[in-house]
Amino acid sequence: MNLLRSWKVSLLAVLTIAVSLFIGGAFLLVSGNLSASVERWRGEMRVVIYLRPETADADLRRLAAEAARGPAVTSVEPVTAAAARKRFQEVFPSLSNLVAGWQDEPLPASLEIGLDPRATGAPGREAWLAGWRKRPEVTLVDDDREWLGQLETVVAVVRAVGLALVAGLLGAAIFTIASVIRLTAYLHHQETEVMRLVGATEFFIRGPFYVEGLLQGLIGGLVASGALYGVYQAVHARGQGSLFSTILTLGFLPLRQVAFLVLLGGAAGLFGAVASLRREAL
Repeated sequence: MNLLRSWKVSLLAVLTIAVSLFIGGAFLLVSGNLSASVERWRGEMRVVIYLRPETADADLRRLAAEAARGPAVTSVEPVTAAAARKRFQEVFPSLSNLVAGWQDEPLPASLEIGLDPRATGAPGREAWLAGWRKRPEVTLVDDDREWLGQLETVVAVVRAVGLALVAGLLGAAIFTIASVIRLTAYLHHQETEVMRLVGATEFFIRGPFYVEGLLQGLIGGLVASGALYGVYQAVHARGQGSLFSTILTLGFLPLRQVAFLVLLGGAAGLFGAVASLRREAL
């Protein structure tokens, strides 16, 4: 079989396909997990209204009751200044000294408002939030939708960059496979001439070269998928110490996407073989 007899040049073609699909799979994995994270965070979407330090507990309860009547509001949790300080010390124990020993509470009271993610375009919500921003008791309104929108833009950019990069690398891989098939066809030129003389059809003559390109692409896709899974497991084994590793290890590619990568490699290999032989008279 030509794939084994010319294993050095075939290996170059397989590795070219594998590298391009590995990078494409990595972009697909990151963008997919980012999208899943955005959807999960969207389900936990909320608005935090920070109040002035001098806000009394009675005013805090009154404002919480008023906020609960807002459009698409599912919950309102009033957080006193003392509760905010205690929460900060629990979440950031190494920084607890920063908020300890103050004569007055260092952190402001706030209202944590849960919103219905299914009603992102609820009528009057923007006007309602704008009204809260203008109130004298309020110092800041933190809306999760702002950074979620920015994160969705990042996901779109990652997908676009990945698509462009993979397209370029696949083009190089197709060119490499086409060159390998063309070289193999040239080396077996005399054999193909003999086959024509005995009445072999063009498909019978060219078929083995098509199969060779297809196998090179499929093997490259399998290598890329295996390498990507190995990297995923290695990052997962090291633990989720950073935001990137946490996002990367949310889940591996679904089986249909792995199959798509492998089949894409096979299609690229077959296309390279067909393209090379169309330009060559065997």
